[in-house]
Amino acid sequence: MSSGLRPRHARRPVHGVVRGIYLPRTADAGAFAMTTYGIPLLVLATTDSAALTGLAFALEWIPRLSAFALAGAMVDRYGTTRVLRYASVARALVVLAAALILPARSAGPEATATVMLLAASTGVLTEFSYIAAETAGAAASRQAGQHAHRVQTVLLGIDQVATLAGPALAGVLLQHTGASGMLATLACFSLAGAALTPPQPQHAGEEPVPVMKGLRTGWGTLRSLPALAWLVTGMTLANLGIGLVQAAAPVIVVKQLGHSSASVGLIWSAAALASLIALAVCRKAIDRYGLWVVGATSAAVVTGAGWAVATAHTYTTYLILIAVLMAGEAGMSVVLRTLRSHLIPPDVFGATLSLTILLFLLPFPFAGLVVALTPGPALNSVITVCAAVQTVGLALTFARLRTLPGLRTAKARPSGAQLCS
Repeated sequence: MSSGLRPRHARRPVHGVVRGIYLPRTADAGAFAMTTYGIPLLVLATTDSAALTGLAFALEWIPRLSAFALAGAMVDRYGTTRVLRYASVARALVVLAAALILPARSAGPEATATVMLLAASTGVLTEFSYIAAETAGAAASRQAGQHAHRVQTVLLGIDQVATLAGPALAGVLLQHTGASGMLATLACFSLAGAALTPPQPQHAGEEPVPVMKGLRTGWGTLRSLPALAWLVTGMTLANLGIGLVQAAAPVIVVKQLGHSSASVGLIWSAAALASLIALAVCRKAIDRYGLWVVGATSAAVVTGAGWAVATAHTYTTYLILIAVLMAGEAGMSVVLRTLRSHLIPPDVFGATLSLTILLFLLPFPFAGLVVALTPGPALNSVITVCAAVQTVGLALTFARLRTLPGLRTAKARPSGAQLCS
């Protein structure tokens, strides 16, 4: 072959971690944050119903959970680039269609049906893009070796910056520009994610992986990694309380505390700021003390804040406690993602990632249904019960993890093989 002719794969640019991972992740995280926190606000603004707001939260998460296994199989089969692009473009088209429909039907059953369908469809598409972005981030973590937690803190920092700006932006846009302005901005983030995702050569399997086979593969992998299995169990129980707080926040802030939808967004922005601070602390703390100490400390923060948030009766107190709660959750997420990127074999990462996320996000649709069925004044009592379950679950989890080598000795281990020893 002459020197002037090169195969197509040789002409593809090699992108660094910033261009190849961090920029697409930033755009997708912005769309994720506006979808997760903005759509329930849109439902409340459209229907003025606390029950429908809780139901919309459940409808947003139930399809997400059902899509995880398929998303993981598609990523393993077709690669992160194709899945992220297609999911982002589809989400943009869905929200733009809703933006055109809602102004003409600002109230009534048509508007209610539109926002409920929007919650379900964006939930599915968001999880496809999320699984693709997480898989790409995990590959970057594996390349970083013993510094994997540093890559994960950057990725989590991107997510938290998006959460810092996304909910507040959604609330402000909804209050001042209506549904059209908020949804158009969400579409812009989605399209930016598709455009910024660089073309990358992806290895495709010989045939598509069936969804059930992907679940069995993920389950078998998780069972073979006890440290990861216990940590996922603890995160699942922790998210019982966190999901309930997220689902109840629009109802409590708007209906009980008498604040605006923009105030709801401000709560999650403050929580994201606290999480960013926690991520900076955790990055240094893991280097010095290891994963177990950071994870156990973060779990203690989560349980303490979970108990306290049920007693908050002013907006300022509520904002501060949720910020502390989410800061603790960010610390546990760093530990989870670092351990996950080390332990899961690359060839089954998509399927196993899908299963682990499916397990620890199961409480979210349950939380939405609880909010839909619980009278407003009783929400604090339900949050207290969930905090008790959360406390017991996390205490048992980290007591067990203290005896397992994966989390306790991960501080100085450079590879997944050593972590499993």
